[in-house]
Amino acid sequence: MLIDLKIVSPRGLYANKQVKSLTLTSVEGQMTILPNHIPIFAALVPCELTLRYEEGDNEVYAISGGFFQFDKNQSMLLTDAVEGRGEIDLERAQKAYERAKERLEKRDSDTNMKRAELALKRAINRINTYSK
Repeated sequence: MLIDLKIVSPRGLYANKQVKSLTLTSVEGQMTILPNHIPIFAALVPCELTLRYEEGDNEVYAISGGFFQFDKNQSMLLTDAVEGRGEIDLERAQKAYERAKERLEKRDSDTNMKRAELALKRAINRINTYSK
């Protein structure tokens, strides 16, 4: 038994895959979804999405957060941004990390701290995903 996973971004359908399991992180914490899991709807934080295939192979993606829905082995992940390891521009991710870190260290009234923290988390996620 496999899970039918659709990954959708603002650009449209990013991927439609059959997976043995998937691991991601919701606002409640990390979770792994296996076939016949109970129905779930979850808000996601920036995290790695790990897909495991029937053959034993894994694929890792960086997602910027979003929403995940699962019911009857059908799942949909809605996200603003998704990148596979080969799509990540490491230099760009490192520059985004430095910019976010500088904004957080500055801590003046013009800095939106929540936005800077989220930018930092996204950059770290992309760098970590690239490094896998």
